[in-house]
Amino acid sequence: MGGNQALDVNNGIGGTALEQITNHGSDWYWAVTAVMFTATLAFIGLSFTKPRSHRIFHYITAAITLVASIAYFSMGSNLGQVPIQAEFIRSNPRVGGIPGGTREIFYVRYIDWFITTPLLLLDLLLTAGLPWPTILYTILMDEIMVVTGLVGALTRSSYKWGYFTFGMVAFLFVAWNVTWVARKHAQALGPDVSRTFVICGVWTISLWFLYPIAWGLCEGGNVISPDSEAIFYGILDLLAKPVFGALLLWGHRNIDPATLGLHIRDYDDVPGVGEKHHSNGVTNGHTNGATNGVTPAVPITQTV
Repeated sequence: MGGNQALDVNNGIGGTALEQITNHGSDWYWAVTAVMFTATLAFIGLSFTKPRSHRIFHYITAAITLVASIAYFSMGSNLGQVPIQAEFIRSNPRVGGIPGGTREIFYVRYIDWFITTPLLLLDLLLTAGLPWPTILYTILMDEIMVVTGLVGALTRSSYKWGYFTFGMVAFLFVAWNVTWVARKHAQALGPDVSRTFVICGVWTISLWFLYPIAWGLCEGGNVISPDSEAIFYGILDLLAKPVFGALLLWGHRNIDPATLGLHIRDYDDVPGVGEKHHSNGVTNGHTNGATNGVTPAVPITQTV
């Protein structure tokens, strides 16, 4: 037999929903998988044009698309999903128009987001040179956003909208930190950094505002079919991951990570060359808005 046999091979694994993707939806997921994996290879390849100490953004960005390619491979295979009874039964049989109809929910999508959205934020917030405490707290709010979205998607009753509200509050906090706090930091680091951050930051947050709409139409409101869900989320993820990655790495082509407070030493770098040392000869290696705060009480001198 030829063609896409994923739905036949994996039928019933994880449960079978009355409303699930068709071969068209599976084919689309496979296409997105191919794009994500190709982008991963491209980003890794581009990293070899940089010294190892300048590859951090290439590695983070490649990790984003690699994880996404695995998630889309799972969804194209109709795996990583569970049937959940829809709260709203629609008249259209393509979106659960059967009394007591169940809808396929891909929890693997949220596993993807739980890993990749913090990496996306890390790309952005490191570009802005934000202090680590702000970065970590922003990532925590992002994780809350993803987890509440998953719990809401798996909830049959109207209580799912409570989780949706918690997620939106967390998202607005993330959006504020990216569009206001981080932008101010990026502006202080010069025009190249500011321009790269603004382009990538506006691109990301604008796209992220569309995800709650997709959630409301798919897992939340059961308005559109699983195949339409695949297209909606797939387009958003393609724009938010490989396209974002291309924009970010292009912007970083002339930016030294040291400008952002990222002092990364390779194994063959000679300590002390091109660096200013304190009298004790020790630095913390990565300031990013913070210092180790230790000053010798008594100046150290050396006699010969």
